[in-house]
Order: sequence, then structure tokens, then C-alpha cells
Amino acid sequence: MSEPAHSPALDFRAFVARLLADGDAIVVDRPVDPHLEVGAVTRRAYETAAPAPLFTSLTSGAPGCRILGAPAGLNRDAEGRYGRLAAHLGLDRRAGAREIVERLVTAMHAEPVPPRVVATGPCKQNVLTGARVDLERFPVPLLHQEDGGRYFGTYGFHVVRTPDGSWTSWSVARTMLRDATSLVGPAMPQQHLGVVREQWLRRGERMPWAMVLGAPPAALAAAGMPLPEGVSEDGYVGALTGVPVEVVRAETNDLLVPANAEIVLEGWVEAGELALEGPMGEYHGYAFPEGKLQPVFHVEAVTFRDEPILPVCAAGLPPEENHTIWGTMISAAALDVLRRAGLPVDFAWCSYEAATCWIVVSVERARRSEFAMSDNKLTELIAETLFASHAGWLVPKVIVVDDDIDITDVSQVVWALATRHHPQTGTRLHPDTPGIPMVPYLTAAEAEAGRGGKSVTNCLLPQGFRGRTASFAGSFPAELQQRVLADWTAYGFPAA
Repeated sequence: MSEPAHSPALDFRAFVARLLADGDAIVVDRPVDPHLEVGAVTRRAYETAAPAPLFTSLTSGAPGCRILGAPAGLNRDAEGRYGRLAAHLGLDRRAGAREIVERLVTAMHAEPVPPRVVATGPCKQNVLTGARVDLERFPVPLLHQEDGGRYFGTYGFHVVRTPDGSWTSWSVARTMLRDATSLVGPAMPQQHLGVVREQWLRRGERMPWAMVLGAPPAALAAAGMPLPEGVSEDGYVGALTGVPVEVVRAETNDLLVPANAEIVLEGWVEAGELALEGPMGEYHGYAFPEGKLQPVFHVEAVTFRDEPILPVCAAGLPPEENHTIWGTMISAAALDVLRRAGLPVDFAWCSYEAATCWIVVSVERARRSEFAMSDNKLTELIAETLFASHAGWLVPKVIVVDDDIDITDVSQVVWALATRHHPQTGTRLHPDTPGIPMVPYLTAAEAEAGRGGKSVTNCLLPQGFRGRTASFAGSFPAELQQRVLADWTAYGFPAA
């Protein structure tokens, strides 16, 4: 199914309108201060599964500027729990976790649809260059009281291209406001932003750069997906939505950016230049007391829509966008890696509650006998395959269960961990395996080396296990189950 060029998946402004129409967002028209108040309201929205707040009366920033908090937070009602995430991909708000992930995997195997270059677009409604650039005109929020500065980019992506022009990468990474014309933020060497930056560093040249805020939602999701190195996200977005994403040339360099973005920053990254960034409340739910030296992003042009909307992720305790978007995209990439390896894997899911620190993999019980190996060896093979991939680099812990467990329900995962994992034989450590250095429990040496803190946990039912699940679905005849469901309100219970 193809999405129209200005559908919610491809146009952030249409996305916001859909959320408002669906009740997945609300307008906050009373005065709100970007200094901590925006962050506090957004955090409260995550933690109560409330609608996304659209702040329309901010006490700082140019008149007309708006902020959308919690753009991919979860919803309280079970039917539309993933509604905002589904809207990113052009799916019905009632889409479930499996439908969302399978849509992403299918697009990975579809023919890429290159972007369509257009002469201009809404992102060019306002163009500021040179001395007119002033990032302070936007309501850049201080999101947590522990943060080392105000963060402009918490829900946007960088656009960079290799020096030979062969690969354009859209990469999600945060940026902190440094001054009126520059930002500072991480570009880890293992991430694609860092991979491209390293190529420019080796040449001793500044890297042309752009950052897109209020991007087409499907493009933001793709930018957060661990696609293979060398794969351009713009073609994947076309495959995902069925139509080319519209892009326009930047004002000051040859990079192409989404034509209907809310805000586009353009400039360069000087080879070797670093400045202090952070600290910031992190996706794993902690805030640390010190920042780090990170690359500086110089801004020489800003283009933006009239009355621009700046999307904001107030990172911290799950679930927020680092878990709902990033975790879901990792799940899809991991599932594809395991399936392509021929393993008997039914599904893979980064439990949002685990802060993208574990991924659960369910195994098809009917196919386990095809593999002439013990359960521990099968579990280890799954881990080795996953840890060798970019998706597996991002998640330190793998939990393997049978497919009778709904791995999108964390309570079932906890039950499996408690009753099926043998503490003496069921865990295998991977102390020398590379991994993301941001995991809180890593030692200083492990974080510095980018290795360690990884494991796989076997929660497969032992071969020959004769028990069965004692539950409503497992312990009663199907006819009786149907009658109980039909009579549920007659018993005096509220409708399920």
C-alpha cells in the first residue's frame, strides 16, 4: 500500500493533525516555559500514557514557534497503545507490535525507492543565512534539571554523506545548543554518523552537514534503524511507504533534506574540533553528573516552516522514544538478521520496559527438533548471530524463550525468566563482545573499550517438558472460553 506524498508518515504537519484528530495529542494553549516546564509535562505524559502535548503558547522563542512532546509515547487505551508509533509508518492506530515490526522487515527486502528531488518545499518558507542565523529564536528547552544545557535535537536526524558521494546517511543523535550558531553532540565511531565523520577526518576536511527536525515520521524512524552500513535511509523510506520521499537541496551545501521538514539546520563539522556536551538524562533512565567532549556542529543556515513545530523527546525512564522508536527499529533489524541466518526464530522484541537494554527472541518450538543441538547451544548460536550484527551491538542482553510466550507482554517474559531460566546453566556471558558503551552497569574500563557486559539467557522449556500452561486459554475447553467471554458483562464485570 502506497502512502500519499503528504500523508502523516511523510509529512510531520499532517502527522500532528492525525494525532490531534485521533485523540493521541492535545493542544496545550496556556503559557508554558521551555525552561524545565516543557520537560516536566512531557515526562508526566510518558509516565501516565497521556496524549502527546502540543505546546502552542511558549514563554520564550519567536512568536508562533511550537513544541510537540512525546511524539511516539504510548497510549493508555489498549486498542491504540502503539497509535503514535503506527502513525509514523502509515499504519492504523490499532496496529499491534507484530504488525508494526513485520511491516518494517518487509520493507527491508523491498526494492529501495529513491527520493524525489523537488525545487522547493515548505521547509524553505523561511530562510536565514550568515549573520541572520540565530538558534536562540527557537524555544530550545532545558529538559531535565541535571542537563548540562538546552537540547535542540532530541527527535531529529543528521544528514551526512561520504566524501566520495556514494552513501548518504540519516542518523539519529542528540545535539545540545552551544551558542547562537553552533551545537555539540555525540558521533560514536560505531554509529553511521561517526563512520562518515571518520572518513572526513582522515582527509583532514570539514564535513558538510545538516540536521532535520520535525522530519517526515517514517524518515525519523528509518534514521533510527540499524540498517547495514552503506544503505541510504532515504531509499528505505520509499520502500516502507511505497512512494518517494520528497527532498530539496540545502541552501549552503549539496546535501538533500526532506522538503516538508519543520526545521533544517545546515553547516559543517570541523575536523577534530570538540567541546563539552551534557550531561543529559539518558535513555536508560539515569542522569550522570558530568558531560563529555563531543564534535561541534556549526550552523550557517536555518530554514523552517511558518509556525514551526519542534519535536521533543524528554529521555529517561521508559517508555519514551528511545524505546518505542529506537527499540522497535532494533527489533525489526534483529528479527531480519536471525531469520536470514536460517534460525527457527518466530519474533524478536526489545521490551520497552527494559530501556533498550535487552531483546527477547522467541523460538518456534515446532522447529527446534530440526536443529541437532542442545537448547543451550541453540541459544548461544542465536546470541552469536545477533551480536555479530549492528543491531546486536546496540543491545547488551538477549533472552531466548519458546513461542508460547507473547514477548511483547513483559509480564509473560518475567514469568518465563522466573520459571524457565536455570541460574547455574542458563546464562552465558560474552565479556569480549563489542557493545554500546552507554550501558549504565559497565565498568569504566568496559565503557572505554566498548566491550563487555553482554549475555544471553536461556529460557527455553527443557526437552521433554510435560507441563502445560495453567491459564484461561490453556486450562478450559474452547467452547467454555467462548461462553465466558460472551457472558462477561452478565457476570457483572465491566466490558473488557
